[in-house]
Amino acid sequence: MKTTLKSRSIEALATLLAGGAALFALTHAMPARADTASGKSDFAVCSACHSTTGSDGIGPHLNGVVGRKSGSVPGFNYSRAMKQANIVWDDQTLATFLANPQATVPGNHMPFSGLQDPTQRSDVIAYLKSLH
Repeated sequence: MKTTLKSRSIEALATLLAGGAALFALTHAMPARADTASGKSDFAVCSACHSTTGSDGIGPHLNGVVGRKSGSVPGFNYSRAMKQANIVWDDQTLATFLANPQATVPGNHMPFSGLQDPTQRSDVIAYLKSLH
């Protein structure tokens, strides 16, 4: 079969996309073992704005955040960006958001640059999952 420029371009694009997907999975993967106790400790930086007692502060409370839609705590004054983000918070969406909140939901009001350490993110998510 004769190789054309178009078929080589398609093959190159497919290779690039596969490599990008693999890199994304590697950089956004959750560490294998999350530690809820460490997550509770790491959550201290979050507690300046978010509570785990069911009451809102500067930010919405995070009880039951896993499985909840973004911008949906009744009575909390969310940014338009967060209301329209249409995210359901799970391990992956939380990991991505906690790594870089402004890039994940541009225009949100959370003045936090993110948790750069994947283990810390995983631990905080484990802690959040333990809240009801």
